[in-house]
Amino acid sequence: MLGLMQDHPLLISSLIEFAERHHGEGEVVSRRVEGDLHRYTYKDVARRARQVANALDALKLGFSDRVATLAWNGYRHLELYFGVSGSGRVLHTLNPRLHPEQIAWIVNHAEDSVLCFDMSFLPIIKAIHAHCPTVKHFVALCDADKLPADSGIPGLQSYESWIAAQSSEYQWPVFDENSASSMCYTSGTTGNPKAALYSHRSTLLHALAGALPDALSMSARDSVLPVVPMFHVNAWGLPYSAAMTGAKLVFPGPAMDGKSIYELIEGEKVSFAAGVPTVWQMMLGHMSAGKLRFSTLKRTVIGGSACPPAMITAFNDEYGVEVLHAWGMTEMSPLGTVCTLKNKHLPMSVEDKMKVRLKQGRGIFGVDMKIVDAEGHDLPWDGKAYGDLLVKGPWIIKAYFKGEGGSPLVDGWFPTGDVATIDADGYMQITDRSKDVIKSGGEWISSIDVENVAMAHPAVAMAACIGMKHPKWDERPIVAVVRKPGTELTREELLAFYEGKTAKWQIPDDVVFVDAIPLGGTGKMMKAKLREMLKDYKLPGL
Repeated sequence: MLGLMQDHPLLISSLIEFAERHHGEGEVVSRRVEGDLHRYTYKDVARRARQVANALDALKLGFSDRVATLAWNGYRHLELYFGVSGSGRVLHTLNPRLHPEQIAWIVNHAEDSVLCFDMSFLPIIKAIHAHCPTVKHFVALCDADKLPADSGIPGLQSYESWIAAQSSEYQWPVFDENSASSMCYTSGTTGNPKAALYSHRSTLLHALAGALPDALSMSARDSVLPVVPMFHVNAWGLPYSAAMTGAKLVFPGPAMDGKSIYELIEGEKVSFAAGVPTVWQMMLGHMSAGKLRFSTLKRTVIGGSACPPAMITAFNDEYGVEVLHAWGMTEMSPLGTVCTLKNKHLPMSVEDKMKVRLKQGRGIFGVDMKIVDAEGHDLPWDGKAYGDLLVKGPWIIKAYFKGEGGSPLVDGWFPTGDVATIDADGYMQITDRSKDVIKSGGEWISSIDVENVAMAHPAVAMAACIGMKHPKWDERPIVAVVRKPGTELTREELLAFYEGKTAKWQIPDDVVFVDAIPLGGTGKMMKAKLREMLKDYKLPGL
């Protein structure tokens, strides 16, 4: 016997319809490429998203045709989020931090039909447009008078002219909620980048779970700043959750420096912000130098890579901002866990709470996880046993676009490539990426633990731990360090700093000072490139 409830598919168009009807005056504020601040409302977003849908219809794009974006976080990008997916096409967000050859390869693999881009990325478009035969239309996200006279791109038109010719009346189509809504490519796999293809259903369920109190706890009372790029796993789903809850959205555009982010938080009374650790390092450095404070920021979610304890302490103790440590990946839409405390943790000491906060957190509803050993046997949730982390759920991929790489699943579970522990309360902690874990004398050393100690030193701006071959111990850890400007730090001083903070055999054998640690397009440390940089390095005494 089936239930007798109305049958309404979960579609992205319903989010912007809801925001327009129930939170129409809710604000969306964007720092534009032009440098000024743009303000309007969800009612405006909805109206212009309908114009986008009409514009795509006028181009005679078919159902599930791909529309690519090469854009910062801003209001026009938001309109494409709803106008493209809502009309039945697939939004494909491109990462502008990749090499142009990689971007062209991805555009061709996705078979994008339209490419919308911010003017700051015009040099990339000039470099790739002749190599992207599937793209029939290039749209610059600007006013008509900002178009260059000699772009060299045939048929280039401005976004404002493109949608201005269209009616704001549009009936959103109704179709299967399992239809593709958006796609994101990940370079975190072997070989060429592979695409996760999200559905309307998966996106709405992810947005709903992400907004829950024990996840990101978003509401109409929040002013939300997604510093995480809209081209990085759809800004962790925040634009969808914001429309679902009516939260004010504040977009930083291309200005990602610490000063600009801080001023935007203060000026727009941001209560909740989201980003990777490298962004917050810049902002905290700016605040420390100027002895600045927050007046409205209450919490921040930090993901993309492990958050150093020193950063959690700075936010919490110095500025009164709660840090929500989170974990996920492109293949997971991306939210998997968020580290919110349980009632039992509230009376704990500051030190014991910190031990919990350093973990990546509990699985949110919709994500099941387990850890297994090398033979695939389940390991206990005791906070000590560590193994390969596997996940499953309604917003986790079952295959990559075009079947690239075959089925990634193991008995229905997706192998994340992370090594982790899970404690009795269900809190998961990443100890390493499986490819980065260091095996020394038959024992495992967590590169994250080594990095966290280094990051606690006041003279260290960034640290990355990698393993180096050793004839006796198989591998030994070294730590590559970027000093903070104006500070002095020696190898001996940093190694002495490790004493008493970790087991002696886990102390790195050496410190290598570098000008910069290579970062990927999403702010993660690229340890493969770091190893290449240090390919001629020899451990002391060898």
